[in-house]
Amino acid sequence: MKKRLLSIVLGVAMTTGLLAGCGSSSDGAATSTASLAAEAATSTVEETSTPAEADSVGEANPGDIDTGDGEGKVFNIQAWNEEFKSRIEDHLPGYQKVSATEGKIGDVTVKWTITPSDDNAYQNNLDTVLPENENASADDKVDLFLMEADYALKYVNSDVTMSVKDLGITDDQIADQYQYTKDIVTDSDGNLKGLSWQACSAGLIYNRDIAKEVLGSDDPETVQAAVKDWDSYNATAKKLKDAGYFITSSVNDSYRVYSNNVSGPWVQDNKVVIDPNIKKWVDDSKALVDAGETNTYELWSDDWNKGFFPEGKVFCYFGPAWLINFSMQADQEGSVANQGKWGLCEGPQGFYWGGSWIAAATGTDNPTLAKNIMLTMTTDKDVLKDIAVKDSDCVNSKTVLSDLANDSSFKNEILGGQNPYKQLAAGAEKVDMSNISDYDQGCNEEFQNAMKNYFDGNGSYEDALAQFKTAITEKYPDITMD
Repeated sequence: MKKRLLSIVLGVAMTTGLLAGCGSSSDGAATSTASLAAEAATSTVEETSTPAEADSVGEANPGDIDTGDGEGKVFNIQAWNEEFKSRIEDHLPGYQKVSATEGKIGDVTVKWTITPSDDNAYQNNLDTVLPENENASADDKVDLFLMEADYALKYVNSDVTMSVKDLGITDDQIADQYQYTKDIVTDSDGNLKGLSWQACSAGLIYNRDIAKEVLGSDDPETVQAAVKDWDSYNATAKKLKDAGYFITSSVNDSYRVYSNNVSGPWVQDNKVVIDPNIKKWVDDSKALVDAGETNTYELWSDDWNKGFFPEGKVFCYFGPAWLINFSMQADQEGSVANQGKWGLCEGPQGFYWGGSWIAAATGTDNPTLAKNIMLTMTTDKDVLKDIAVKDSDCVNSKTVLSDLANDSSFKNEILGGQNPYKQLAAGAEKVDMSNISDYDQGCNEEFQNAMKNYFDGNGSYEDALAQFKTAITEKYPDITMD
């Protein structure tokens, strides 16, 4: 997921239940901050989930993780930041932290290798160690590694990852997880190759003051009616412009919503295909820009950030809970977030943004421990609820999200005291990632880059498309354009 962390200092007094996470921190700072802030909320959230059954982690009892008889005594985990390590340290039953890079589970030593993603260093490291893993010495074998959605299929569609079925994980054990979180890490033969503790469903984050002025109410149901589909959204953009506001900071804010709802993958029969929903993003965005209803700023740029403050005059951003809590400058006096004046609704279409997936490496000499860690961290409802409350992750459990959505004590002060889990749980039900492909990251990035000149009036759509075609054929010589 995006490694941008523009605001992480959220005081305990700011919130009684932060909702965020989903891998937004590259250095673990967000995790520790969220944990401190959410600590105050723990006592206010009623414990409604029942203890997980012993078989929720296979043979292991949730309070006693099975390390596997006769298996390796060193368990190696590869990740790009501290997030998963902090989740293990804080929530895995029986885990003992030894140092910043080591821990113990029973008599097994857990070793962490953290390689930042900058300049593709993390993937380059995986590309070096995973192909040789079966031949590596016992103490050097990679047992688990973490993946992001943008490049997951690179490893999922290879023999360096084990299927969860081969680990002994059954469909029944992961039935409570959202299907799209499985689709993202399912190979071309239908084998599930990873699990995530995160759902990272997202919605439309709106400025409550602007909603009251232009729409007459800042109630989530009222705002949702005004943006329930793209026609309604575009009509509302005109109302906002007439009142002196932009509907979004940039056309790029909405791109992920459109691209998550395509009817087919980017590459079909070895050819790149522009999906109708991607073309609709182009047409809708061009109309909005030409009408002065939005801009063409790059995400995370200083201009894009201006809407985090009232003077930026931006009505909404699209994003998950981690964007709300860690990226909208809630610690800055005068920001909309600092004043608790954002709200959340589902928006025109369901989508997700972010997340981390746990995969077992082919060649692991600790398959039992790998299995039980994956199951405990992604299916044990007590563990998941604890993660949601203390670490602010939007967790990958329909049951836990539903429980939190119906818990009136769970509030987010950045959202004016709203409990956003109602919207996040509803949005998660609408996400469909069955059309994900190995080419998504490159195609999405190059397509947005190419369209900027067209949106800015510096060329035609055909010119922009030609630029995209050139970039894609250079990036992926094995495919052709439709």
